Parts: sequence; structure tokens; C-alpha cells
Amino acid sequence: MATRGTLGLRMAQQLTLTPQLQQSLRLLQLSALELAQEVEQMLADNPLLELADDDTPDAPPPDPAAPEFASEAPDDAPEPASAALSPDGEAGDPLDSYSVIEADVPLAEADWSAHLDDDSGGWRDDDADAPAPGPVSTDAGPGRDGRWDDDELPGAAERAPQPERLQDHLHAQALALHLTPEERAALHFLIESLNDDGYLDEPLEALAAVLLARAGHDDPEQAEALLALLRRALGWLQAMDPPGVGARDLAECLRLQLRQHPDDPAARAALALCAQPLEWIARRDLRRLGSATGLAPDEVRAGLQRLAQLEPKPGRRFADAERLVIVPDVLVTVQGTRFEVQLNPAVQPRLRIHDAYARALRQHRHGDLQQRLQEARWFIKNLQQRGETLLRVARAIVQQQRSFFLHGEVGMRPLVLRDIATELGLHESTVSRVTTAKYMATPRGTFELKYFFGSALGTDSGDGASSTAVRALIRQMIADEDPAHPLSDAQIAERLKEHGIECARRTVAKYREALRIPTATLRRAR
Repeated sequence: MATRGTLGLRMAQQLTLTPQLQQSLRLLQLSALELAQEVEQMLADNPLLELADDDTPDAPPPDPAAPEFASEAPDDAPEPASAALSPDGEAGDPLDSYSVIEADVPLAEADWSAHLDDDSGGWRDDDADAPAPGPVSTDAGPGRDGRWDDDELPGAAERAPQPERLQDHLHAQALALHLTPEERAALHFLIESLNDDGYLDEPLEALAAVLLARAGHDDPEQAEALLALLRRALGWLQAMDPPGVGARDLAECLRLQLRQHPDDPAARAALALCAQPLEWIARRDLRRLGSATGLAPDEVRAGLQRLAQLEPKPGRRFADAERLVIVPDVLVTVQGTRFEVQLNPAVQPRLRIHDAYARALRQHRHGDLQQRLQEARWFIKNLQQRGETLLRVARAIVQQQRSFFLHGEVGMRPLVLRDIATELGLHESTVSRVTTAKYMATPRGTFELKYFFGSALGTDSGDGASSTAVRALIRQMIADEDPAHPLSDAQIAERLKEHGIECARRTVAKYREALRIPTATLRRAR
């Protein structure tokens, strides 16, 4: 059979995202910190971009389709579109210069392995005059005359006292113990095996197997000797501060802390309760706990009260000190009876085309630099479009949720992304990108833009009630309830119905759990 080729025409539509549009969508969904990193990367990759100075007026980015471009901004150049606008639509003050948010640089950790190799336990007489071992810092310090050079002055973050890690706190205590090198190495290994809460997640048998595998040994006698060494090291670890450190589970953590309490009836009752299932303790099941321990109801209450005073996470106060400070993208202030909405100048980058390269390109055309110039124009324009879209969405949210800013959570209206998208003529996915990981600083606090959106519950009047407002009502009802007769979920649902809000008991339970409020039984037991 012969094979023949044929030619044919077919028409089809295909949507293609240009690189400029792809960059615009990517910038739109970035948070303030991610945007700062993106700008830093672009400044490093594209030599035609530079940060605009405070005293230099910003020129709008040249049109990519225009054949010519200006190397310098004219004196009467308009303000950029990303500048904060007043509610009347007039241009406000130009944005401040872009500042990069840098993470705190922690001090170098101590080389504890070096101390362990050199120290045979305790302080040596010949080292009495030597300074106490401590963290070794690789940062530059002052000169021999005790003064810093002008170029090496430490910043505020570097001068601030660095918080102590749990492991460092325990290593410092271990230095005061008279131990053999093997014992000190075992204790060091256990300290480094703790999690952030101060617990030892892995059993000693598993840790011993890890050490033997590293050393390439499989002798059963060596495994038993190593396991005995780790048990002794665990005893030293569990005697350290903070109390309860080195525990394998919550019950052991509570027992370790109770051993440091005075031997009174409440402590003895608490120790007896620790041997019971933790679910009974969490539910404060007095009947089961009393039946299992043989304690009277008053003794069980005293033991539960003592347990409530203990720390379930010994490493909590040594938690990672990297404080995640939320920098708002939008600022809302009250101006009389109006709400002023503007972009936060601290997180809005101000970029421009580098003057020197612009003048050079005006005289000599270069293919690669022309491509970089086009990329720089696109980036500046996309940054301005991001700011404009963010400001439009923020103003629409404030207008829709005006009752929230006046009356709090109970005044929140039901709002979905589609409402804002329809009002502004945007796609719903665009509004979703704008409201993700963006924050608004208001007189009532700082909230993510997503916070102002919520589903609607039916009411007698036909208007919907926001789920956020319903949660606020539930919190208020529970706060005002009689402690001796707390409200059940069904009773809360009935009270909401009296307010004209149709809310099922299961929905009330879901909202109560989201607010981290215990059940009526537990609230009564308190």
C-alpha cells in the first residue's frame, strides 16, 4: 500500500504567556521579603538597574515599544505609579528608598568538639589563668587600641546580645562535671541529639547503633558497654537545668520536674497521676484517675493543679531566637471619619535605569546590553503594576469591611475573592495572588489580606453573617458565661439563633475548636 503526504490548513487559538507577563504574575504573588530578595537578585544580574536615591526624582520606566529612551529623569517627571495615593487620587509623597531586610547573623557556634578533645574533665590547675571557654566568634572586632575602624562598626543587630541555645546552655553545665573523655563524649552526643523542646526522640538503643555504625563495630560486648555508657550520660543530662530536659516522653518529663519539687501530698499525688494515661489527665477525668490511683477527689485536684504548674516543653525558653517580624505591605490610618490607605514605603523598591550605561547605549548600540535594557524596563514596570494592583485591592477591602474597622470582628461582613474581582475588573486568581502573604497594618492590628475574606452564614433577615463575626460572637458568649454552668455547643447554637444567625451545633463546635476553646465539660472542671 502506497503512503502519500498531504498538506492542510488548520486554525487554532492558543494562549501564550510572554516573559513579561510571567514576571508580572510572579512578582504579584511574592511577599515583601521574597520581593526584596528578587530585587537584590535582579540588581546583581542586571547592571543597568540601580536603586534610586532619595534626592533623585523617579522617572517612569520607558515604554518598551519606544525606540528611544531618556537616560536621565527630567525635573518635572511625574511620580511613579507605586507611590502612595490619597483617597482623592492625588499623588502623595514619593516613596522612601528601598531597604533590604537582612536576617540577623548569629555568632559562630562554639567548637565544642575541640574542648572535649582537650579537656579530661573539670578545670585544670595549669589553666587557672586562662579565660573560660566560650563561643568562638569569627566576626571582626575592635583593633588592639580597643577602637573600631569606621568601616567595621558593628550594626545594631550585631551589638545586640545573642540568645543562648539549649545545647550551649547544657554544654556549659557539662564543663563543670568531672568526667572521662568517653563519658564527656557520650554526654555531648546526647545533648546534640535533643530536639528543640528538650526531648530525646530516639531511644538509647537506636543512638548506640548509630555510633557503632559510624565506628564500623558490631561486637555485642561493645554495644552493651556503649549502651551502659549512654545510660549513665542520660542520668547526668536529666539532672541538668532546665528541669525535665532529656526526657523520652511527656510523662517522664513531668516526673523529672516533680522530683525537684518539695515532697508534699500534692507532689506525691502528681507523681501517681503521671503513671496514668495522659488522655485522662487532659480530660481531667477525676473519677477514673481517682479509681486508678486510689486518691480522693481533693487529692486528684491538688495533683492536677501541681501538674498544671510544670513545663511540658523544657526547651521552650531556649527556642530559636529568630523573631519573624511581619512587615506590612499596606498601611491604614484614620483621617477623621475616613480611612487613609497607602503602600508601606519601607518595602516598596525604587529602581531606575543606570545613567552611565544609558548614556553609553545612546551612543553605541550593543545587542546584549539592549536585551538587558529591555529586561530592566519590564522589571520596573512590573514593580509599579504590582504596587498599583495591591493598593487597589487594599482600598477595595477597606471599603467593603468598613464596619470591621469601626466595630471590630463582630462587624466583619461576608466577603469572597469574586466580590473584589468583580468590583475592580480583575480576575479572581489575580486577587488571590495579591492577597496571599500580604499584610495590612490597621488601627486594630496587623492582618493578612486573606483575613478579611470569609464565608457567609444564613440569617433571618436574608443577609449573610461573616464566619469571622460568628466566631467573635462565640468567643464573647463563652467569656461571659457562668463558670459553674458553661454553655454547651447546642446552647451556643440556640443563642446564635436568637441573634438571627442560623448555625448548626457541629459548626459551633468547629468554630470553638478553631478558637482553641475547650468543651463545656473541661471549662466546668477548671
